[in-house]
Formats: sequence, C-alpha cells, structure tokens
Amino acid sequence: MPEALMLTSLPLFPLGAVLFPGGVLPLRIFEVRYLDMIGKCHKAGAPFGIVSLTEGSEVRRPAGSGAPSGDGFAREAFSAVGTLATITEFSIPQPGLMIIRCTGAQRFEVTRREKLKHGLWIADVTRLEDDQPVEVPADLQATANALGKLIKSLQERELTPAQMPLLAPYRLNDCGWVANRWCELLPMPLELKQRLMQLDNPLMRLELVSDILDRTGISL
Repeated sequence: MPEALMLTSLPLFPLGAVLFPGGVLPLRIFEVRYLDMIGKCHKAGAPFGIVSLTEGSEVRRPAGSGAPSGDGFAREAFSAVGTLATITEFSIPQPGLMIIRCTGAQRFEVTRREKLKHGLWIADVTRLEDDQPVEVPADLQATANALGKLIKSLQERELTPAQMPLLAPYRLNDCGWVANRWCELLPMPLELKQRLMQLDNPLMRLELVSDILDRTGISL
C-alpha cells in the first residue's frame, strides 16, 4: 500500500454541512477570517478543507453565546474527517463579499489542528483513499434508477450546468457516486451525513442510503 499523502497547514472551513467527494457546494463568504483565506486559495489554485461542525456556529460569536474557548469567542469543534474543496467559480460582487462554488475532492483526516489569532483554523491532514469503483448490484439498482430519473427531470427543466446540484459525468453504475449524491440530496441529520461520508465501503454506504429512501417513503 502506498504511503498516505500528507498536507500541512491546510486552512479549514468548519460548516454546518458535509461535502462529499464529487459534490458541489456554493458558499457566500463575508467573515474577515475567510475572505483572506479564500482569496489566497483562489489565487494559488490551492484547496481548503471543509469539516462539519459538532459544536459552535458557522459565524464566529462572542463567548456569551456559547461555551468559551479562551479567546473571547464561543468554542468551535468539528469532525476529524473532512473533504478537500477546490474552487471552481469565484466572484466578488461587492466589497466584503465573495461568492464561490467549490467541488469536493479527496477525503482527509485531521492529525493536528491549530486556531490562529484571528480565528482561522489550520490543520495537518492525511489524505484518505478514494472509494474504489464498485458496480451497483441488482438489488440496489432501483436506487440508482431513481437518481437517474431525478437527474433527467432536472435536465428537462433546462437548468444550466451551474444550476445543476450534481456534476457530470453521472456515474449511475457506481455505488459510491450514487450513494454520495443521494446523501447530498436527502434531508438527514448532519451527524448521519458525516457518518456516511466517513464510511470506507461504498457498497455499504449505498445499502444504508437505500434503507433511508425506503423509510422516508420516496418511491423507487
């Protein structure tokens, strides 16, 4: 097995969301700590890390609104496994506001984290292996077919590529891809999305997603 690839001092963006590999996430950036970080990442063509919050909020708040962290602000905590994000669209519609669209790349695990004085988190991370391609089995084909029908209905509305919530190519025969897209589309608790993203077995992830679809009454 090849040695795991490390990244040092990766800037992190803790969010109340989970980014899956191959997924799309639009963001509005207005906090000073992230405006500078995103600007530098865009200029350098470098990724940043998205991690899901387990405590605190996306916007930095005074200590009185949450557990103190020792620097006058409420405590922030986040999951140890996140996803690298690459910026694919970038604009500054007005001073102090950036609008970006980013794509999920490889998953990573945080091995060391540090909060800088202005509130930005950086971390040393180890990249996790990508999902291995696994053909969708016959007993889960209905889950893939339902996603295909949803994609077709979106295309029939003549949405532009930027308006589509899923990125082409549509790999409807791949367990990991189908599972990840359903995880993004289905309303489910953040903690559950995080657990599904962290699963190393794409077939198991798709089986669990299929069970969720059954329980929510979504017709396959």
